[in-house]
Amino acid sequence: MTHRFSAIRAVWAGSTVLAAAAFGLAAPAAAQDEAAATEADGQLATIIVTANRREENLQDVPVSADILDAERVTAIFSATADITALAGTAPGLNVESSNGRVAPRFYIRGLGNTDFDLAASQPVSVLLDDVVMENVTLKSFPIFDVERVEVLRGPQGTLFGRNTPAGIVKIDSVKPSHDTSVNAALSFGSLDTFALSGAVGGSIVPDVLAFRVSAQLQSRGDWISNGFTGDENSLGGYEDVAVRGQLLFTPTERASILAAVNFRDLAGSSTFFRANILGPGNNNLNANYDRDTVFYDAGGGNKANYQQFGATLTASYEFDGATLTSITSHWTSEGSSRGDIDGGFGAVFLPGGGGPGLIPFPSDTQDSIDLKQTTQEVRLASNGDGPLSWQVGGFYFDSDFDVSTVGFTFPPPVTVNHTNEAWALFGQVSYQLTEKLRVTGGLRYTDDEKDFVVLSGAAPQPRSVGDENIDWDISLFGDVTDNASVYAKVANSFRGPTIQGRDVAFFSAPSVAQSENITSYEVGFKSELADRRVRLNGAAYYYTVDDPQFTAVGGAGNLVQLINANKGEAWGVEMDGAFQISPEFLVTLGVAYNNTAIKDSTLAVGTCFQCTVTDRTVTLGGATRALVNNNPFPNAPEWSGDFTARYSIPVGNSGEFFIFTDWVYLGETNFLLYESREFNAGSRIEGGLKIGYAGDNGQWEVAAFARNITDEDNVLGVIDFNNNTAFVNDPRIIGAMVSVKY
Repeated sequence: MTHRFSAIRAVWAGSTVLAAAAFGLAAPAAAQDEAAATEADGQLATIIVTANRREENLQDVPVSADILDAERVTAIFSATADITALAGTAPGLNVESSNGRVAPRFYIRGLGNTDFDLAASQPVSVLLDDVVMENVTLKSFPIFDVERVEVLRGPQGTLFGRNTPAGIVKIDSVKPSHDTSVNAALSFGSLDTFALSGAVGGSIVPDVLAFRVSAQLQSRGDWISNGFTGDENSLGGYEDVAVRGQLLFTPTERASILAAVNFRDLAGSSTFFRANILGPGNNNLNANYDRDTVFYDAGGGNKANYQQFGATLTASYEFDGATLTSITSHWTSEGSSRGDIDGGFGAVFLPGGGGPGLIPFPSDTQDSIDLKQTTQEVRLASNGDGPLSWQVGGFYFDSDFDVSTVGFTFPPPVTVNHTNEAWALFGQVSYQLTEKLRVTGGLRYTDDEKDFVVLSGAAPQPRSVGDENIDWDISLFGDVTDNASVYAKVANSFRGPTIQGRDVAFFSAPSVAQSENITSYEVGFKSELADRRVRLNGAAYYYTVDDPQFTAVGGAGNLVQLINANKGEAWGVEMDGAFQISPEFLVTLGVAYNNTAIKDSTLAVGTCFQCTVTDRTVTLGGATRALVNNNPFPNAPEWSGDFTARYSIPVGNSGEFFIFTDWVYLGETNFLLYESREFNAGSRIEGGLKIGYAGDNGQWEVAAFARNITDEDNVLGVIDFNNNTAFVNDPRIIGAMVSVKY
């Protein structure tokens, strides 16, 4: 790849600086933290969450949550996976993308959005260090050097950002401290997979100014051949570089200022669509499917190139009784991706045999974005120990971006502009009614305005939408015993109206969806048993969505139409468990069942060109439409779950051999609004394994790893407009890694 070695040299130079700092500055840690000490005693470590914008024990918070710690995150991304690898790592969470390593789509409890446009709105919010990553390209920022990833299930509309009716994925990076720390990791794997990461931090001025710099390089060589051109191993590679720098200034014991910058440079591949690999008449991968080969006559190599930059300033001051916090952030995202969307070439077969079958008409498109996003939050929160705790604040959001679509067989190119301005006021109060019972309630008022206009390539076609809404929630949390609690929660949240303009590039008008509003009812329990060696948390929920926003994608016209259904309903149960079987053996298990249904007896959507539709159909305006009443939400598997196990064998006083395995499961999934025999997936399972040795109390480690260890061929999504095209998961990656930490 053209940029690969320059980026490796840049990051390698950075790692050399980190290594020098390690030898010149670092000393072994003097003590273990509380969690490690607890684990050494054979008990489960305390899990900290920030679901209420303050650090609390997970067992004391009325929310269904799953926490991915640093070890789990390292395992998930050990083979240079992108953020979609979070799919299934928490029960009820699904993540997928048809835009390669950018523009992921998140779903929690079945609620999400299948829109593949770069202007798509989603009901799952992603936050990086308390800053909302609203645009889909920002949601793809790499996860590295993190303290934890929190998956908060259910509406979170009171305290967080915007567009959270389904939930939140909250990413918290490791912050600067005055304790000198250095870590670095290097891994190599099959398919020329390479990763290098590191971080260094410590004092610049003792107790006053601290820093932390971290970086990551992920790359893979080209491994997919083009059967149409005969070029072997010519596609599929990428290089993804990300850097974070932070300064923490604490002039007094009461004041702190944290400045952070984030940067990413991606040069790689878009999603590889594979023509006619499903059915027909079933959802099985057929003889056209070869994971190592595509048949492209277009797509320009399926290239994706993106640059992202973010700067955030977080300032806080502790008054007597309350803490004032301000978070100011500005992000930019610029880049493009191009793909052979039909997944093949026009002929039925290549001379001499082979080829992906009939392509009725070609589709080769490129989408690009130039985005600026600014957010400002001010929050005042109580910091006392009394029975009453509270917080109030305000939030401002502004984004402005251009999206350009080039249909290489449909000139001219079209550029559209989206602007979005929103502001909100919010507050939350929690009161300890009795020694064992606490009540919490919150309100948030939001005003959300969006504007759209065509800048070039077509008529202006302006659109403007806006709405204002009050989100609210109330919960009761009661201690049944010292180690068991129950809670009940009712919450209401909304996602603002949305404008979709990509169809302008294909001679159709923009589409608009009005706000959706969710009301959720949830009961749950938290428990720690067997002297804190077993943790069992569970929840049951039911929610309704008024005017749910869905996206009718594809169909014979290959359009992206926003629609509102009359109503959506879902109910389900979730269970998270952790079992410290011995000080050396830890097992975690999570499972969720989620039943979703579209409730609209008149809603009819376009269907595929050559698949087998199983819904009742009607003819409207001369076109066939499928009635989708009672169909499940798209990309909403009924069953999902995850499993991890870690076993270690102590060696001497400071070393251990260990084995760690993690597995995710996503059950049967319908990919689109309508149902067909082809465009759905059966049960999908993927696992990982890591075996190694850690020495000096974890200060260094060598290990072998594998991702997708059973080499599963899983369909992740489909393209339905002119053939039975789909895209699949990554193949098995086997590698070795070494890491040091001081």
